[in-house]
Amino acid sequence: MAKGPKRPTRDEYQLEELGERLVEAQQEESELLFTVWNWDVQPQGKIVHMDSRTKTVHVAYQGETVKIPFLDIMKVESAY
Repeated sequence: MAKGPKRPTRDEYQLEELGERLVEAQQEESELLFTVWNWDVQPQGKIVHMDSRTKTVHVAYQGETVKIPFLDIMKVESAY
């Protein structure tokens, strides 16, 4: 069975920095633009919940909540 493209790996420091940025954005209720590995769409919205059990970030996006796997988030930036 053929496998698709492999997700780029990042070191512990990069993941920790991303996590801190997400926590800060959630506390400030900032609108973010997410670059997600292997997604055609760039979700934009506010973080409403971060689930440590499933390692997903729940983002309110266009009236819906989108669950983005933490390890698939390649980049976050301010939406403004």
